[in-house]
Amino acid sequence: MPNVQIKRRGSGDVRASAGGWPAVGAVTLGIFTVMTAELLPVGLLTPVGAALGVSAGTAGLMVTVPGLVAAAAAPLIAARAGALDRRTLLGALMALVAVANLASAVAGSFALVLGARVLLGVAIGGFWALAGGLATRLVPPARTARATAVIFGGVSAASVLGVPAATLAADATSWRWAFAGVGALALIALGCLLTLLPRLPGATSTGTGAGRRAGGPGRGPWAAAWGNRRVRVGAAVTFLLVTGHFTAYSFVRPLLADVSGVPDRWVGPLLLGYGAAGLVGNFLAGGPAARRPRRVLVLIGAALTAVLGGFALAGGITVAGAGLLLGWGLAYGGVSVGLQSWFLRAAPDAAETAAGLYVCVFCLSLALGALIGGPLVDTFEASAVLWAGAALTLAAAVVAALFGRKHHA
Repeated sequence: MPNVQIKRRGSGDVRASAGGWPAVGAVTLGIFTVMTAELLPVGLLTPVGAALGVSAGTAGLMVTVPGLVAAAAAPLIAARAGALDRRTLLGALMALVAVANLASAVAGSFALVLGARVLLGVAIGGFWALAGGLATRLVPPARTARATAVIFGGVSAASVLGVPAATLAADATSWRWAFAGVGALALIALGCLLTLLPRLPGATSTGTGAGRRAGGPGRGPWAAAWGNRRVRVGAAVTFLLVTGHFTAYSFVRPLLADVSGVPDRWVGPLLLGYGAAGLVGNFLAGGPAARRPRRVLVLIGAALTAVLGGFALAGGITVAGAGLLLGWGLAYGGVSVGLQSWFLRAAPDAAETAAGLYVCVFCLSLALGALIGGPLVDTFEASAVLWAGAALTLAAAVVAALFGRKHHA
């Protein structure tokens, strides 16, 4: 294992001075695997629903359920982690990802699939909450912004590789093999985490540093973080932006088929293009987001509003729908790194707590988006989710512009 030296700053900040880019790569693979597992049903709603006898809206619960569980698990696991070694915890959570996906692959009913997705939600919330702020502990401060962009590139890579690959695999074989493949990937990620990550003991004390500045002595880290106005504004922007996106994106396959008339054989390649654009968007946004997260998020919110509205108006033309999907990926690609940068700037001395709150709101919003979109798809035409998503992303841009100005460039 890499040799690690621990330096304590104040009474609660514990930082590793070793690990470097191989460790960043292992965390990136972990984030990629977790997000691929969470978003896997997006490209499989139609075949899973057909095989297990449920509608597309009901099949969307495969996205909603783990999102809700992850939202609850993120703060609980991060709060209970204490001084435990983060490498061990991340490994255990990744093992749970493997178990959940392999169980889904052999499930004989939709209820059993949802049960496995509950386990996955626990793993998603815990892994992301603990891994989201690790860049500050793995590389020198001058490289933290780049390392954060690399780690959250795993989120975009889940779209560029994970969801399209699963869709193509399901089309060529069966949706069960797609779940099995992600389970196998989780086992590989587990090996990388245990091999490449250094020992990362957590802080042994709380309620000092950022916690005292945010909310005074005697308050727990979560209450102190929520007492930070910058954190609350970031939570509102996250809620609106992510809910808006996933209200529409959770049903991207029905949108491509019903609105744009895209043949099934082209859905996988188009999602691959969407993800590639998202990966570009992630790295384009990484540097600017570290310096000016408010401006980046206002731009992203406005871009998503334009793309979703444009898809609702012109997506009926197949070529236009395909082009707008690529623009959608480019616009959304910077969301994760932009929001993470916002929270880290809002609470720089409580990175793990801020990351946990961010993940909690993100996962809750993802679940709510799928929950809102399901009835819209089942009751109205598919384009209804586009208008609902556009309204929410516009609200996110307005909130970031009006209420984030005092604290963020």
